Amino acid sequence: MKVVVAWWDLAGSGQSIDSLRAFLRDEAVDRWAGFEGLLLKAWVADRANDRWGAVQLWESEDALRQPLSTRAAELIGYPPTERLVFDLEATTSGPNGVAALAGLGLALA
Repeated sequence: MKVVVAWWDLAGSGQSIDSLRAFLRDEAVDRWAGFEGLLLKAWVADRANDRWGAVQLWESEDALRQPLSTRAAELIGYPPTERLVFDLEATTSGPNGVAALAGLGLALA
């Protein structure tokens, strides 16, 4: 399994956290729900530092290599400021968490 962390520094963009939040509501959440092999995508924002990003959990590297939506980059005007890809070592879930996302990763395989 693979984890992708992507961040945009919005200082050079005409977009804001609020405008990107509307983009999520209007199109992005539904669009990303259709990608095979995507287990979870969580969009994140850092208002204090004017940053926007996402954390993605993928079933495999092959799933990650499929053509993905670049709509956020189009709106922001440039690719992520930083994009990191990691192997997933382990997951767990708290008492109120999502059980299906617990027990994943290389260390637990």
